[in-house]
This record gives sequence, structure tokens and C-alpha cells, in this order.
Amino acid sequence: MAGRIEKHLEELGDKQRAKILQGFFKTGPGEYGEGDIFLGIRVPELRKLAKEYQDIPSGEVRQLLKAPIHEKRLLALLILVRKYSKGTESEKKRIYELYLNSTRFINNWDLVDVTAEHIVGNFLMNKSRKPLYSLARSNSLWDRRISIMSTFHFIKCNEFSETLKISKVLMSDEEDLIHKAVGWMLRETGKRHLPTEEKFLRKYYQSMPRTMLRYAIEKFPESKRQKYLKGTIE
Repeated sequence: MAGRIEKHLEELGDKQRAKILQGFFKTGPGEYGEGDIFLGIRVPELRKLAKEYQDIPSGEVRQLLKAPIHEKRLLALLILVRKYSKGTESEKKRIYELYLNSTRFINNWDLVDVTAEHIVGNFLMNKSRKPLYSLARSNSLWDRRISIMSTFHFIKCNEFSETLKISKVLMSDEEDLIHKAVGWMLRETGKRHLPTEEKFLRKYYQSMPRTMLRYAIEKFPESKRQKYLKGTIE
């Protein structure tokens, strides 16, 4: 099976697109994706492969997840999401634990964003949320992004408190990718219940990073958006 997957991935690769992705995902020295390797495969094609290979053994998924090639790790994660959605409670627990024990391989924003809510957020929906705070205080940028992006599942269930609490924890984060993720989740909160987002923003908008604020208020009417940006909101 592993050989078939390798062959499939090689056939779908595009060297020109891979070169573009290397730049887009900041793989240069000192950048957040330093050293990552791309084949140049589009995400919809990887989703098709994930459906085709969703029943491969867990051992093969782990091997893909440890691969130096970005699309192999993404394929592994998309397979895990599919396995999780169809799994028993014990299988879901095992996949959740594998995910959190493998975050060193979930090391770019796209890998986090297509998986965290579906595995971590879903698993913790009716359980203690303490693991999210451990992630939020991690030295790893990707652990911290997982912490806030996992709350997207809660947001979609109209539960906003965890998003707001973790946003506060991450308010002083130095990474732009965290500012963007927090702002995005605040915006998603506002889509479902604007008063909740605005109550939070009025309290913290003057102290939050500018990028975080811009993402949070992106869909506001222009006049209100400008008041937040200028610090004149009443």
C-alpha cells in the first residue's frame, strides 16, 4: 500500500507549483517553515487520496506523518480526520492522543487549520479543556496555533467562552501567525454572536496586536472598523 501511495503522490507532483509553495509557506532559513519540502500537490487532490486510502493501517499513517515531505504529512492528517469521524469512542481517543503526541510533525499553519478543530476540538467538546491551555502556553508556535484553532469546533456549536479565554492567553504572543489565528476565531465568533465578540474587543482592542484586531474586525462596517483602528470606539 505504501508503494502505491508513493507512486500516486509522485504522479500528482508539480515542480513549478512546488517552487511556489516553498516560498508561500516560508521554508527559507530562519522562517517558520524552514526546511519543509513540497511536491506541489493541490489540496483537493490530497483530499481525494485521503478518501481512497482512509482504511490504511495506523502504522502507515504514522510513517506518512513523520515524512519530511509536506504533502505526505498533510495526507496523513487528512486520513486521520476521516478515521476519527468514523471511529468508535476508543478509536477517537487513540487518534486524539496520536495527534497531540505528533505535533512536532504538524508544523505549518495549513496542517493545523484543516485538522485541529476536527480532532482536538471535537474530542474535547464534552471533556476538560485543560489540554488546550497547555498547548496555548507551549514554546511551540504550532502547539499554540492548535490551541486556538481547536476552538473552531466549539464556535460552530455556538460555544464561545473557550475561544475568548485562549485569546486572552495568546494576546501577548509575538508570532504573527498566532495574531492572525486569534483574530480569525474572534471574527468567527462575531459571525455567530456579534455582541460576544464586541464585548471582548471593547475590553481588549487597544492592547491586542494590530494584526489580531484587523482580522477580528475585517467584516465590520467600514465606519465601525475605522473607529476600532483609530481607538475611538465608544
